[in-house]
Amino acid sequence: MPRDLNAASADVAVDLFGYFDCELSPLSDHPSPQEVEQRTGIKATPYHWPAPQTIEPRDWIFGRWILRGELTTVISPGGVGKSGLLTASALSLASGINIIGIAPYSGPQTVWLWNLEDDRIELNRQVAANSIAHSISPEGCADRLYVDSGIDQRLCMAIEGPEGFMIVEPVFDALLEELKARKIDVLIIDPFVSSHQISENDNGKIDAIAKSWKRLAQAAGCAVVLAHHSRKSNGQETTVEDSRGASSLGDAARVSLVLNRLNKTEAQAFGVTDDSERSVIFRVNHGKSSRSPPENASWFQMQSTNLGNSRPDKPADEVGVVMLWKPPDLLDGVTNGHLKQVQRLVDKGDYRESQQSPDWIGNAVAEVLGWDMEAPNQKAKIRSILKIWIENRKFKVEKRQDKTRKMKSFMVVDEWSVS
Repeated sequence: MPRDLNAASADVAVDLFGYFDCELSPLSDHPSPQEVEQRTGIKATPYHWPAPQTIEPRDWIFGRWILRGELTTVISPGGVGKSGLLTASALSLASGINIIGIAPYSGPQTVWLWNLEDDRIELNRQVAANSIAHSISPEGCADRLYVDSGIDQRLCMAIEGPEGFMIVEPVFDALLEELKARKIDVLIIDPFVSSHQISENDNGKIDAIAKSWKRLAQAAGCAVVLAHHSRKSNGQETTVEDSRGASSLGDAARVSLVLNRLNKTEAQAFGVTDDSERSVIFRVNHGKSSRSPPENASWFQMQSTNLGNSRPDKPADEVGVVMLWKPPDLLDGVTNGHLKQVQRLVDKGDYRESQQSPDWIGNAVAEVLGWDMEAPNQKAKIRSILKIWIENRKFKVEKRQDKTRKMKSFMVVDEWSVS
């Protein structure tokens, strides 16, 4: 039967504190631990310090993205590539092949991808395009890939019923049975908002739903991935705090992945000058990872793949597929010899920290590398190179008077390059 949240809370309270209903005998002035335990049922367990190497390691399934028994959220603005990333991840898991730079740790896994927005035909297009682009065969996935559409098979984990908010326990139980019967390792729900009928802004209720998904993951021995939209950021960087609606969803997740499109500043630094190219490149960051250290960003690019399914009256479908994208090495072609030449110029001259100054240190870099300071992408790359050199203590800022006796920030050599 559907479960009322307040009733469930009351059940827990009875389970935890029911022993107080009995009449307690008075304690002595100095009760022993055994007397307190016998009277209350509560016992503090001494820690026995197991050897670190004997502790069972966490069961990571897919890089540091997906952990068995836990909840992962994937947060993104619309149209960046979230569903494409999840489809590619599902095929990588089912085949056991690292196709997007994330390792399936234990080889092929059984995956259930449940897209609640797209119809079956569209899902077929997405899976087919990924299989073509990544050379994944049906035989390679065997019987480990399950795909469902919310158009054909609805999913609703929580409702506002006649008696108020309810977790739909029959749905929970049916999911649990199916996950166990199919031996599913990873369940992907896309998007989370379509899996319930509750206001996104209700923290208490969203918390209960999220914890039900986590309870399901633990009971089934699988991982659950929930795709979720972010709020409109007006061009600003999306963070886990920008998750749409209640914050309790992110709080319940052990890992939160955040997608952001390549911004203009990054694009200039990487030498990507075409806006159409920039718009299909995005990165994935660990917005939250309470079970692993944060990783560096993973970069991806949406690439059009032709399905080869043209008809006399219809062109072939072109479907976007997520592919790995490697940012260009900012120091590619820049040697220690170049660095040494820039350091010599700086050591002999009066180069400034400010980019607005005609004596900006970037001019010395452009001179040595033979770059054009008027080219926006090259100027952006110079800024990025200087940032790396400063972080590596090759240059530092020194405050001193200029020729007019005003205090200014000059660049000086910190540690000389060995070339």
